[in-house]
This record gives sequence, C-alpha cells and structure tokens, in this order.
Amino acid sequence: MNSTASKPLPLVVLASGLGSTFAALLAAQQSGRLPIEIRAVLADKRTAPVLGRAEDAEIATVALRPRDYPDRIAFDRALFAQVAVHAPELIVLAGYMRVIDASIVAQWRGRMINLHPSLLPKYPGLHTHELALAAGDREHGASIHYVTEQLDAGPLIAQVRLPVRADDTPETLAARLRPLEQGLLVAVVELIATGRLVYAQTRPLLDGRTLAGPLQFNPASGFGGL
Repeated sequence: MNSTASKPLPLVVLASGLGSTFAALLAAQQSGRLPIEIRAVLADKRTAPVLGRAEDAEIATVALRPRDYPDRIAFDRALFAQVAVHAPELIVLAGYMRVIDASIVAQWRGRMINLHPSLLPKYPGLHTHELALAAGDREHGASIHYVTEQLDAGPLIAQVRLPVRADDTPETLAARLRPLEQGLLVAVVELIATGRLVYAQTRPLLDGRTLAGPLQFNPASGFGGL
C-alpha cells in the first residue's frame, strides 16, 4: 500500500448504478483531500450512470455484460483482467451489485474494500433497508470491510450509524444514509491512501495496531480525532 501522501494511491472503482459514492471520491481527489488517482471505473451494466460521471471527468471506463459470458467465473475473469490493466493498489466496490468469484477475490485479498449498507454482521446481501425496517431496528447504517471469499463477511474497517425514524421507508432510509456512506468511504480511503490503514495477513492494522472493532464514523468529527 501507499506509504506516503506524496505518491497518489492508484485505485479503481467497481459500481453498478448512479455512482454517487464514486462522485464523492472524485470530489475529494479533485479538492486535494485524498492523495489518490482514480484510474478507471468498471461496471457490469453499459447503461450505468456512473460511467457517464467518470467519462465527464476524463477517467477511463469499462463496461462488460455478464450475459456475454458463459458463467460467472468467466465474466469475473474478464472484468478483473481489465482491472489489472490499470494496476490499482486498491479496488473500491461502491454499489457493485454482483458477488465476485472466490478465486478472483483471493487474488486481490487485502487490496479490495466494499461499502455495504448495513451494520454488519447484520443483513449481508441485498435488501438491507427493508430487512432493518421489518426487524424493527432502531438503528441502521453502513459498513466498510475488506473483501474476502465469504459474502460481506470480511474484516470490518469502519461503520456509520443513523437512527431509524418511525415513518421511514426503505427509500427514505436509503436517502438519509447515502451522504453518510459517502463521508465514511472518503474517510476510510484517506486512511489507506496515507498508509495509516493496512491489511496484514488476515486483519486490518491502524497505525501498526490491530483494530479492536470497526472504527465509528461521525459526520461532524470523522473518526474522533484519529
């Protein structure tokens, strides 16, 4: 991983949709907050709006369709061959809606993080907002973790929380969470890009020490003075 802020951390983003979290990373790069170089955005849908956002910023884009490949592993191999072309030190899954084959994940262990819309280990997979409301949860949120072969079960890095309102719907919950997710992702990528957060064998280390639990992100104060 990048050890100093003087050398921008090369990364690529995988996404499937609007790209609002990608836009947050791009804005932080352009403002000088994040010492990163977003080299490419890759999507599994040619119509994904995130591709247009990247093209407007003159960032390379790749769109591959799963239906053009005989099976999931063939698609994943093709997609990650394109990832490798850009030689990233970090892959950010930002709203990427496909499960990645375990053999591919193993090749990128410790260099791929995922933003997931729940307080893991609660609600891995899809429909997290609906599940939180159906369970009557008073608190919801988002997590960032290192990607491993088991779905949404890699080592946790950080989380952000918000209270669930009595009148929340899945749509309002998602809308209120979105800006918190963006702040959380930028803050985590900053720790990685500056060399403070690294993946050592099977666990994340912050400033050389094993994380006792996921960092808690506050939109007003970040990670509490870290």
